[in-house]
Formats: sequence, structure tokens, C-alpha cells
Amino acid sequence: MSRIRVLVVDDSVVARSIVVQSLAADPQIEVVGTAANGRIALTLVGQLKPDVVTMDMEMPVMDGIETVRAMRRRGDRCRIIMFSLVSAHDAKKTFAALAAGANDFVTKPTSWVTGGASAARVAESLAPKIKALVPYAPLSSLPRRDAAAPERRGTAGIRLASWPQQGGGRPARAVVLGTSMGGSDALLEVLASIDRLPVPVLLVQHMPPIFTRQLAEWLNRACMSTVLESAGGEELEPGHVYVAPGGHHLELKASARGARTVLHQGPPVNSCRPSVDTLFGSAARVFGADLLAVVLTGMGADGLRGSESVVAAGGRVFVQDEASSLVWGMPGAVAKAGLANQVLPLEQIGGAVVAAATRSSRGRASSAGGV
Repeated sequence: MSRIRVLVVDDSVVARSIVVQSLAADPQIEVVGTAANGRIALTLVGQLKPDVVTMDMEMPVMDGIETVRAMRRRGDRCRIIMFSLVSAHDAKKTFAALAAGANDFVTKPTSWVTGGASAARVAESLAPKIKALVPYAPLSSLPRRDAAAPERRGTAGIRLASWPQQGGGRPARAVVLGTSMGGSDALLEVLASIDRLPVPVLLVQHMPPIFTRQLAEWLNRACMSTVLESAGGEELEPGHVYVAPGGHHLELKASARGARTVLHQGPPVNSCRPSVDTLFGSAARVFGADLLAVVLTGMGADGLRGSESVVAAGGRVFVQDEASSLVWGMPGAVAKAGLANQVLPLEQIGGAVVAAATRSSRGRASSAGGV
């Protein structure tokens, strides 16, 4: 089996050495080269044809964002993972890199120290993302194709859940969203495609603190709805989107006005805090059959248990299809478990959410294999 070919781009000799060291022990990954700035990286990408490029943000000659733009302009199809510091400034630059065409990011260690500790931390965060982004075969081994088009993979054999069960076809009173790798772009497409919903939306995106606040601000600028990072204690309002803050679980509790948000720092669930399962489970207890849950692109299976809770309460579950997902781990786990009422391409999810929140879906024609 061919190994995943990785190019490491960073102006720091120490950082390059630690990233190379962190990946060297993984038998599925091969570091094929290193570059000290974006200009060198552009040359090496053309020569080495890597599957994945790890990209530093701040570099002389040509920085990370410029390099990402240049790579996408010329049609390079390799996956790009940015390295970012944990600060508001760097979080903003990270979203600029994602908008330019980067696929995901990891945070840098607080200090690059040669030796085992830094390499182990980098390996823990970086290697799983590399393997999730190239799960079937290295891109360099696939036939040449349009870099902008996703690799088409079907969802044949997926058993869809029936609905309505207890809901009688009534509109949803709340929407909960869960996503991880590739989720920023997916959330932007879904939320920007719809007007202010007459129901509240709550979402979990696996991101560290600071980055979730920048995500909320980024989405708020692009969407008709009011998007904010939850501070806890908010009474849910229609047309508002509440983002779970990094490092905190977001739950819902019933209140005299309907429902309110609760934040806590309980143990990670599925190695995640915030966790999709935690949000979905609490929302199912509050809204029951009047809840719509949506699972978008992401690695792992966070959202599977929560979707079970939603279905058990009589609610609906929509998931993004494999062809339009950057990584089909989270939505795939839900779909393969037979919990999804609809499996939809990303461009159809916004419309399906609007329909579920504004009118009965009983008797409505199915779309993209949905029920």
C-alpha cells in the first residue's frame, strides 16, 4: 500500500525538524520534502506531488495564506493543513487561510522544543488529520482530475430512518448542528444559504477556545441570522445561532420561555469538548419530536449517540452525503447506523432545514435519497 506523501512547509528549522520527527514513526505517512517559505513550497509541490502539505502561517518571502491562494489558483489538489498559534490574531488568519482553500488546521505547541514532548504532541494532533483527509488512497496515485471537484463516492446500501414517528409531520422548533473537519466551509454554505429561521439553531464545531469565537464572528458577517458564541444562560431566540465555545460543552435546559443554554467543562465526550453528542442528547430531552439534528463533515463518530437520542425522541436527523463531505466520518457513522432520515449533498441541506422548520414534511417528495 502506498504511503501518504507529506510536504512540510515552515520557516523555522526547529519546527520543520519536529514535524518531520512527529510523522516519521507512522508507517502510513512519508515526509517527501520540506520548504522554508511558500515560494519554495510552490516549486516542490509541482515536483513532488504530495498528498498533504502542512503549512506555517507566518513566513518570509511568501506567507502561508498567499501560498494557499497560489496553489489553488493553479489547480493543486493536495490537502492543506495550516499550523496556527492560539491567539485572536492567528485565529482570524486561520479563517482567511480556510477561505483561501486550506482544508483544516492544527494549533502549534506553545514552544517548539526539540525532543520527544513536542513531537508527540504534534503527532497526536496532526497524523490523524492527515489520514482522515486521505482515507482511501494517496491523491498522487489517483488519475488526474479537476481539483475543484470532490471524489465521487456513492451511499449505496445506506438504510434510511423513517419519519415522522411521534411528530405527526409538524415543523421543527429547534435545529442542532454538529461538525468537525471541513465544517467551517460547510457551515458557511448552509447558514448563508438561508434567511433568518423562525427557530433557534445551536451548533458544535470541534475547535479550540478563541477559534470558536472567531468562527461565530466569521459566520455572523456572512449570514442573515445572528450568530454568536454562547456565553451560557441565553434564552433561545428565533433567528439566532449559538456556537458552543471551545473547551466547554453546550447543553439545553427547559425554561419558562422555552429553553436556555448551559455551559460546563465536564469530561470530554468522544475526546471532544464541546461534544456533538452532549448537545444533541440534551436538545432531544427538551424538544423531543420537534427537534431537527444535522450532522456535517467531520472525522470520528461524535454525533452518533446524540442522533440515537434524537431518533428515540421522535425527531429528525439529516446528514451530509459522502460525495460533498471533506471527511465522511461523523455523518457516515450516523448514516451507516440507519439513523438518518435524509442523506443530502451540502448544497441541498440549507433548503431541507428551512422546509423542516417552516412546514410539515409529511407527504413531501424525498430528495437525494431522503425520506
